Amino acid sequence: MSTARTAAGTALETEEHQALRAAVAALGKRYGRDYMTTVIREGSHTDELWAEAAKLGYLGVNLPEEYGGGGGGMAELSIVLEELGAAGSPLLMMIVSPAICGTVIARFGTDEQKRKWLPGLADGSLTMAFGITEPDAGSNSHRITTTARRDGTGPDADWLLTGRKVFVSGVDIADATLIVGRTEDARSGNLKPCLFIVPREAPGFGRNQIDMELHAPEKQFELVLDDVRLPADALVGDEDAGLLQLFAGLNPERIMTAAFGIGMGRYALSKAVEYARTRQVWKAPIGSHQAIAHPLATAHIDLELSRLMMQKAARLYDEGDDVGAGEAANMAKYAAGEACVKAVDQAVHTLGGNGLTREYGLASLITASRVARIAPVSREMILNYVSHQTLGLPKSY
Repeated sequence: MSTARTAAGTALETEEHQALRAAVAALGKRYGRDYMTTVIREGSHTDELWAEAAKLGYLGVNLPEEYGGGGGGMAELSIVLEELGAAGSPLLMMIVSPAICGTVIARFGTDEQKRKWLPGLADGSLTMAFGITEPDAGSNSHRITTTARRDGTGPDADWLLTGRKVFVSGVDIADATLIVGRTEDARSGNLKPCLFIVPREAPGFGRNQIDMELHAPEKQFELVLDDVRLPADALVGDEDAGLLQLFAGLNPERIMTAAFGIGMGRYALSKAVEYARTRQVWKAPIGSHQAIAHPLATAHIDLELSRLMMQKAARLYDEGDDVGAGEAANMAKYAAGEACVKAVDQAVHTLGGNGLTREYGLASLITASRVARIAPVSREMILNYVSHQTLGLPKSY
């Protein structure tokens, strides 16, 4: 399947966006799925691809120009991840480091935090992980128990951070982790969410790798924070605006997860189409049979529709419409997750037994494709959100 035919949405994209797609697709093609599977097999990291993408300005394309970024937004960054995924080499840490953490710091960080972190996040020399999920909280951010308290009085007093986090990607390679904790409101006594930058080697900041069936360069970790002492300026933004700042990071996370799923689905579909076009069992290629052709066409349609919603979400977010972007980003993430799983499943079935061989490289995507359905929020919670927030139905949770 040619890049020209699959880089859809061109009528909705500027010439600059189309040029970005083509350039990133060329970079991804130089690495491809073989590079990714080799990295996974060797237990190493995608350092070479990360460094080259950074050098070309792709990793920081959404960050402010004054800090070394490209001055774009989620529209541009989602293109980068989608095209790398379509080439078989998605960079999961793009979702976390420039999209979530970079966006939050760019929007709400102090001048010092911006100077310290944004240039490195933009040029790839620094990476940052993101910790929100907890063992007992799941998708319920109101049940987060990681707490921060002042050790003393006054605005310059240190923070002490205590709690646990799970399923945090790339902590071993990240220079710091943006941790979602809660502080006590002095007026009401209620706990409110706040974000803290925790350096990797901070005393009391422990990590344990989670043994996953999912094979990826980015490892998953459980974090233990045992009275981690942080300076006053580790707090990102305004202590009273924590919820707003949190969702400013979660919407890009959903948009980028959609890009991750769309890219993976496109990769699987391209392999299936190539196989169906050339594989001949009787007198004609198997792709001439509607039982093969129509499911692949349906998968393509679903991926294209998902991209349209992702583009809408990115545009709304980049224009500053956080409410509208929240709805669209959730829908995009849901649609892309479903489309990705269906595309991978249909690709494997199109190849039959070959779809389960290491040679064709599709079997590993059966597990990987589920990520877009499960993380960062399950499809069921998105349906809860849409039924309650969009349709006005009674809350079910």
